[in-house]
Amino acid sequence: MIKAGIVGGTGYTGVELLRLLVAHKDVELSVITSRSEAGQAVSSLYPNLRGHVDINFSEPDIDSLAKCDVVFFATPNGTAMKMVPQLLEAGAKVIDLAADFRIKDTATWKQWYGMDHACPDILEEAVYGMPELNREAIKQARIIANPGCYPTAVSLGYIPLIENNLIDDAHLIADAKSGVSGAGRGASVATLLCEATESVKAYGVDGHRHLPEIRQVLGGVAGHDVGLTFVPHLMPMIRGIEATLYGVLKTDVDDLHQIYAERYKDEPFVDVLPLGSVPETRSVKGSNMCRISVFRPQGGDTVVVSSVIDNLVKGAAGQAVHNMNLMFGLDEKTGISQVALLP
Repeated sequence: MIKAGIVGGTGYTGVELLRLLVAHKDVELSVITSRSEAGQAVSSLYPNLRGHVDINFSEPDIDSLAKCDVVFFATPNGTAMKMVPQLLEAGAKVIDLAADFRIKDTATWKQWYGMDHACPDILEEAVYGMPELNREAIKQARIIANPGCYPTAVSLGYIPLIENNLIDDAHLIADAKSGVSGAGRGASVATLLCEATESVKAYGVDGHRHLPEIRQVLGGVAGHDVGLTFVPHLMPMIRGIEATLYGVLKTDVDDLHQIYAERYKDEPFVDVLPLGSVPETRSVKGSNMCRISVFRPQGGDTVVVSSVIDNLVKGAAGQAVHNMNLMFGLDEKTGISQVALLP
């Protein structure tokens, strides 16, 4: 059994990780930390875990965490990088669901996250945990930078076009919408029911923290820097991300759908829908699936891609478990093959 620890088990990402790991046949939950809830039973805070998790929250303690085979960080940005060196030295593997190890350039990291990086040597080693791009590297990794939710939806939507050099990647536009759980569990006026319901608004228009991450991923695929306008929106729903992606074709293409179908045919968690189908966020709720459709409106030179994920699963905890499966040589679908919830 894989002994797993979770640092930061009280947020929405943390409880989603717990929901998946308690049903994973090869995982034993050993440590679940929370400074604010230390001593309290996990199931008393999250009653959906009653009968599945018989552990109390504890203070983050390196000695206890170092006894785990893998440690997940579901913590605020800037937390994991202060503890990871000791855990790696002790032989534990690490999967960070925050942003500490996603941005490779330390100056860019400081620009967007407002702090110096605590361990740039380990940052260089960290593998970006998108299995559809880095499967083999993930299998050999000690530390994984789990992708952000928006970068997952946007990158998976653009990758086939950029890999095949089909679009002008200097002028990409990503119009994305997320449910309020993406803002986290902390109290905020903007995400109160009376503030967020029956309303849609753009945010981070001048620059969102996921922008440099998406540019880094797509630039790595392209082999050069890409130009991207990324505008996220807050939607009056709990879960889900829909990313509508635009690009201008550089050449005539007979069958865009076939290009997508071929690229993702062996990917267990990317579903290219039939021609003319439009993916819905409700079709991936609670699942680790990304569903994608590609369109060429009126046969013109603009390609439109729609990509949907559950931000808490494929965009966070589910992708983290997928990475763990690869790191430990398990069937990569283990524990994350749940059917989406409908209605």
